[in-house]
Amino acid sequence: MSSTTYSIGHFATLLHAKAFVPQPELIITRLVIDSRTVIDPESSLFFALKAKRDGHEFLKDAYDNGIRSFVISEEQYLNAFPDANMLLVENVSQALQTLAIVHRNQFDLKVLAITGSNGKTVVKEWLYQLLAADFNIIRSPKSFNSQIGVPLSVWNIQREHTMGIFEAGISKENEMEALQSIIQPTIGILTNIGEAHAEGFPSVKAKLLEKLKLFKDTELFIYSPEYTNGIPTKDLPGQSKFSWSLTQKADLQVSFIEPIEDKTYIRAIYKGTEIECLIPFSDRASVENGIICWATLLSLGYSAEVADARLEKLNKVGMRLEMKNGINQCSVIDDSYVADIPSLAIALDFLNLQNQHPKKTLILSDLQETGKKESLLYAEIADLLKQKNLHRLIGIGPNISSMASLFDLETSFYESTQDFIDHFPAIHFYDETILVKGARKFEFERISKMITQKVHDTVLEIDLNALAENLQFYRNKLKPGVKIMAMVKAFSYGSGSFEIANVLQYHKVDYLAVAYTDEGVALRKGGITLPIMVMSPEPSAFDAIVKYKLEPEIYNLDILNGFIKFLPEGAVDYPIHLKIDTGMHRLGFEETDLTDLLETIQNSKKVKVVSAFSHLVGSDEIQHDEFTQYQIQRFKSFAKNIEDGLNYKFIWHISNTSGISRHPEAQLDMVRLGIGLYGHDGGLNQNKGLQTVAVLKTTVTQVKEIKANETVGYSRKGLLPNGGTIATVKIGYADGYTRRFGNGVGKMLLNGQLVPTVGVICMDMCMLDVTGLEVKTGDEVILFNGKLTIAMLAEQIGTIPYEILTNISQRVKRIYFYE
Repeated sequence: MSSTTYSIGHFATLLHAKAFVPQPELIITRLVIDSRTVIDPESSLFFALKAKRDGHEFLKDAYDNGIRSFVISEEQYLNAFPDANMLLVENVSQALQTLAIVHRNQFDLKVLAITGSNGKTVVKEWLYQLLAADFNIIRSPKSFNSQIGVPLSVWNIQREHTMGIFEAGISKENEMEALQSIIQPTIGILTNIGEAHAEGFPSVKAKLLEKLKLFKDTELFIYSPEYTNGIPTKDLPGQSKFSWSLTQKADLQVSFIEPIEDKTYIRAIYKGTEIECLIPFSDRASVENGIICWATLLSLGYSAEVADARLEKLNKVGMRLEMKNGINQCSVIDDSYVADIPSLAIALDFLNLQNQHPKKTLILSDLQETGKKESLLYAEIADLLKQKNLHRLIGIGPNISSMASLFDLETSFYESTQDFIDHFPAIHFYDETILVKGARKFEFERISKMITQKVHDTVLEIDLNALAENLQFYRNKLKPGVKIMAMVKAFSYGSGSFEIANVLQYHKVDYLAVAYTDEGVALRKGGITLPIMVMSPEPSAFDAIVKYKLEPEIYNLDILNGFIKFLPEGAVDYPIHLKIDTGMHRLGFEETDLTDLLETIQNSKKVKVVSAFSHLVGSDEIQHDEFTQYQIQRFKSFAKNIEDGLNYKFIWHISNTSGISRHPEAQLDMVRLGIGLYGHDGGLNQNKGLQTVAVLKTTVTQVKEIKANETVGYSRKGLLPNGGTIATVKIGYADGYTRRFGNGVGKMLLNGQLVPTVGVICMDMCMLDVTGLEVKTGDEVILFNGKLTIAMLAEQIGTIPYEILTNISQRVKRIYFYE
């Protein structure tokens, strides 16, 4: 939110817009790109971006949410709402960037800009931790580093800020110049140059040169010569430069790195003197990011002693929101590492996405070092909670407690985290979604642990952002107007129930489909309002189908007659879906059923066909393309005969995930998107373009040395002829890791190395051959992720990815991430 005053009339002039502005003096303080995430709608300006989806499609949604000012690029909407301000521009994205530049030019403050292939967000957050004692800092929320995220971040600069820390990310050439003009950094930090986003550049050097454009006018440039190879120092940006390196001469030349338990001790030569620091992390990426922060502190003039003292106190960066099962039938969203207004708004949007519980609760600590007066800060928070329709606030800290009168909802306050813990037995949580949001010093992980169900060390992590990205991947393949039915049967292919459905509903799919009625009932109880098709509607479940407004798939005359008979007298046009058999020969009407089918529906007003569909049997394989075309034509003919006989239109659909990828002619009125949502498509070459949604991981329970010719596991099937080392891990066939993976068939990733199973798979655990590796109890073990894919596991045991995913048992806890 801006502290500088801008009117919509002023913006019209700045943007040289063709304008319809009935309220030219209306003050704009917020820039909005999503009609669902609106705070203070009267002072918001909505940008109808043409990005993943055309923002013009959501003008009415934004208007209905109270927004009255819009930036558009399609003239047909100029007079869409008689009381709304409309600014017509050629390019909406450029208009957003222009306003951010105008705003940035109002302020003279020190600005750090960070770019690189990896580590940008961590370095940004760590620098915030390291510098917040000396500066009032505005920084990018989460990883807002794109052509859209950067202007939205810069727009948040206010008069009280004395430093800005912004990250900038690019994926192709000719993108950085725009970000540079928006951020206008005085200090530049290059984290590294690697393979991330390399597909948008002809070479690594081309990517480096593009990234360096961010720093063309900086006073200081911080970098490692290991990542600027091939560019002479004199040609690097920055009026002055500060280098760090692990391998060559530099201003900060690292000479020694030693892990000490979960920390890392580092020595380096700086100004001819040996200095040292201790970083409270041991993984390679964190060590490098810590050295970058070390170099930054030194380059800014901090002493080696002060830098060491601050680095040792670095805290973990919560990169993503985590959603877990909580106590007493609650869901817990854990965001207990960062607390500021922008990240609070993001977290509340994710909280509002969850509809599985009737009550939404926020546990919030004091917000510190914001530079705002306490009364203004907590009044803004109170307005935010009201906008987001929060039901309950638990405030922790002396500052928020002193502002209790500002909050118009159910509240309770505690002076400290320990005070909350002391009173915990008397605090009631039941059937609610709880967002835990706290500044790091409040140690809210203690609270999160208390209200979260104990998690088995074997967990399935679900990346909800990746799921949404995959949905958009397929949306981009569809012709205008084609609807999407998302398949969430079988516990969403093992990935979750309402957790997945809530995301799909939020991203506006048109239909959901489940296998059985109880799955649909669970979604309705979880707050899902989308139409839901039930693919196997047992007669015993007709009552629940009607009660919860589910829509049955009708695949033969017996089911059709039974459902019509069940419906009460007076029922009219209950929606049904007709399944047509065009070659699967599993379920569905045949051409010989057409006369009886039409007669039955025509003779009853109780039901109405809302869709007819069939199932492609080999859409992912080229050898079946001729049969696929036969199925499509057969379906079209049958569906037309039904439409002609009923004398009304309905939705036609036959295409599945691979059908979307390989057979655009099969899109018809709607497609059914299934396993593609979860990152797997047999019609794509190595799933190109899809994101990894699920990661299955466990931990090492014990490490043992085995002598030559000793056996491992049941039936003495595991044998190490020369002896070696085995690691027992906490997953077995009761978790869904089938016995077929035993005896070396299955492989897992341990410390980055593929290691085979030894012996048979047990019910709750299995053993791995880790001979020659450094392994200890508690080490993380990956069963599948983006590197060791589900397709690879399926190939190991001669099955398909569907079986791998759906086999994961319910006792394996699901943790959902959202960024």
